[in-house]
Parts: sequence; C-alpha cells; structure tokens
Amino acid sequence: MSKTTVSRRGVLKSGAVAGAGLAVPTIFTASSVSAFANEPTGSSVTLGFNVPQTGPYADEGADELRAYELAVEHLNGGGDGGMMNTFSSKALNGSGILGKKVEFVTGDTQTKPDAARASARSMIEKDGAVMITGGSSSGVAVAVQALCQEAGIIFMAGLTHSNDTTGKDKKANGFRHFFNSYMSGAALAPILAKNYGKDRKAYHLTADYNWGYTTEEAVRTSTEAMGWETVAAVKTPLAQTDFSSYVAPVLNSGADVLVLNHYGGNMVNSLTSAVQFGLRAAEANGKNFEIIVPLYSRLMARGAGKNVAGIFGSTNWHWSLENVAGSRYAGTNAFVQSFGQKYGFPPSQAAHTVYCQTLLYADAVQRAGSFNPCAVAEALEGYEFDGLGNGPTLYRAEDHQCFKDVLVVKGKENPDNEFDLLEIVDVTPAAQVSYDASIFGGELGSCNPGA
Repeated sequence: MSKTTVSRRGVLKSGAVAGAGLAVPTIFTASSVSAFANEPTGSSVTLGFNVPQTGPYADEGADELRAYELAVEHLNGGGDGGMMNTFSSKALNGSGILGKKVEFVTGDTQTKPDAARASARSMIEKDGAVMITGGSSSGVAVAVQALCQEAGIIFMAGLTHSNDTTGKDKKANGFRHFFNSYMSGAALAPILAKNYGKDRKAYHLTADYNWGYTTEEAVRTSTEAMGWETVAAVKTPLAQTDFSSYVAPVLNSGADVLVLNHYGGNMVNSLTSAVQFGLRAAEANGKNFEIIVPLYSRLMARGAGKNVAGIFGSTNWHWSLENVAGSRYAGTNAFVQSFGQKYGFPPSQAAHTVYCQTLLYADAVQRAGSFNPCAVAEALEGYEFDGLGNGPTLYRAEDHQCFKDVLVVKGKENPDNEFDLLEIVDVTPAAQVSYDASIFGGELGSCNPGA
C-alpha cells in the first residue's frame, strides 16, 4: 500500500507505508536528544491532517480538509483571520505558531482503523508532524489516539462521537472538541417525548462499530427512561450500501419508530431505503411511523435530500446558529463568512470542529510557549474559552472532553436552498448534557512527550 501526502507548498511526498501491525518506532524525526518527539527546529512546523478521502465518510473528510487549509491560512496571517478575531484567547496573531510557519501533510484514513494508523504513523515518522488531527469515525479516532499516545504526539480528534473516545479509550495525549453519544441522547429525549409521546416502540439499525454501539446505547437509555420500548436492535456492516434487507422487516416488527444509528453515506442510504419501503407514510400501533437520526450533519441532509424533512436529530454546530440563537454563539458568522468566501458554500459541523481543533492546538502551544506535548496538554486541560461558535466551552481536565451547548435539529419541510436543509429546534444547555467523568471507565494516564 502506498500513501501520498501533500504539503502546504504543494510538494508531493510519496513513500511506502509500513504495515499497520508493526510496532511504533522509538525514534522519530526529532533527534534522539530532543526533549520531545518531532521538536520543530527550523522555521516551520508540520501538522498532520488525517481524514477519510475515500469510503462512506469521504464527504465529511473533504470538508474537513477545506477547513484545515483555511485554519492554516489564518494561522499564517492570510485571509480575514476568521474565528481568530472572535476567539476569547488573543494569543494567536497570524505569525504562525511560536513564529514558525505552519505547513501540513495529509493522509487518507479510508474510514479504516488500520489504514488510519498507518497514515498517521507515516506523517509522524517521515514528515515530522508534531500534531495529528482529523477523522470522521470513532473507530479511527480511538486507533489513532492510541498511536499518538505511544508516539508522544498530541492528537486533536476530529469528528468522533462515540463515548469511548474520551471514555474507556481516553488518552492523556488526546483531546476531543466534538460532543458524544451520551450528549445526543440527553438532548434528544425531551424533544422526542414532546413531539412523539412517551409510549413508543423503537427499532434500531446500528452501524457495527464502537460509535454505533454507544449511540444506540445512549438513545435506548434516554428513551427507555421516559417510557419507550426497544423491540429490536440490528447491527449493520459499516461497508453496507444497500439497506433494503435490513429495512424490510421493520414494518412487521411491532415498532412505530425507526432509529438510524448511521452516519455519512450509510445514513443517506438507509434513510433512502426506509422511504422507499413506505415507512414515512406508514402507521403502526395507531400512530404515524417516525424515523430518528441521532447524529445529523448538513452533508448528510444534502445527500438524503427531501427524505430528511421533519426528521429529528442532534448536531454539534450549524452554520445558522449565531443568526438563530444570538451573540452567545459568536464566531459562527465569522467562520461561515471566511469559509464561504473561500469555497462558495457554508461549512459543515465537521469543518467547524476541525477548524476549532487546529486553532485550539495552536493557541495552547502559544500560551505554553512550547510544542512539548505535555506543555500543550497542560494548557488545554481545564481550559475555558469562548468565541469559537459554540458559546462558553470547557475542555475538561479529567477526560479531555469539551462541554458546550448541544443542538437538536430537524430536516426542513421547505428548504430555501440546498444548504438550508436543517432547522434548529432546540439548544440544550451544556449543564443538561454533562456527566461524571468516571461513568464510561478508562484511565487517562500520563502525558507522553515521546523522547
């Protein structure tokens, strides 16, 4: 297998990638006497952007790369500065990070943990990346986070929603800005009870990996607590494209709600099958049959088209948030303007998340005065900030999970355009979706500087 990485300067770097099963090298591009792995010694610093460029989450990955390039542009003093202008921290000034020009390399996770680890490993070992970020799969995030912990590199997780990432699989070198399955369940349950009642029978179709498992568990726990019954929960392969055989049994199951614990192209395909089988127009148990998508994105809504109309779900952020909910969510409009001017359309939640993670990493380095991962971790732990589009946010020290308000959205019945597909129906306060750091298990451990 081979990998191609692209730097900011457009130089192509190709080379064979070692098998994912090999041990992580103990010596990276940093000299053996350096205080930490991949210590930047020249006039530039390299970040590794590891995203799904192929596979079922490729649309998310493409938008992540757009946002990463925009973040690098802003860090290096280009463009209008975006959310650097609204960020509560004023440590970043457009001169790179600690005066070093920011460059980057990219890799394709393929939405496969082994491929993602191999790609990240190459960026660390061959390209000298001092930080790895990206991904649109919790299985990938958990795998790459573990690699970065072993290598002594900071991992700023991209789009990963499983409880495991900052739960049982949390690591001291890993940080997550995105919300999780527990938060989706806690935010959705009151809205579902209000709109569909407390006497419902749910049928779950669940992506067969750790994100699907924790999302199903979160939604089941929150809905069963308010009176719903779960009549079936069926696992579906991540690589599945035709969901007709999984959807066909639903109408005769006794269920009156279908919960699609699917994301990206999987959700588009399974929802399309559900509509083709007549579930949107069906009745069951004397009620209108309903469909729920626990984790939404604008890109998924675009792919599913009119099929999303009226369907509830949760999301980490939406490009209309500041206009809908006010100045508490400052930074949203600044980011939308920058992204829109560069690419011609509004950003997705995936783009927003990774842009934030890039700025947060750079800001932590700047405040710490060092690229040493342990100094960066210390700067991020317990860090409270604002102005990045989600309102007041905390990077909790105990598990490196961000806590902020969560959005409940639904598909618009009559969208004005192809980007205006979701409407915000509720903003759930962070306090309502918070939980004790110990409930998902795992040990954070100690920061590894890698040298």
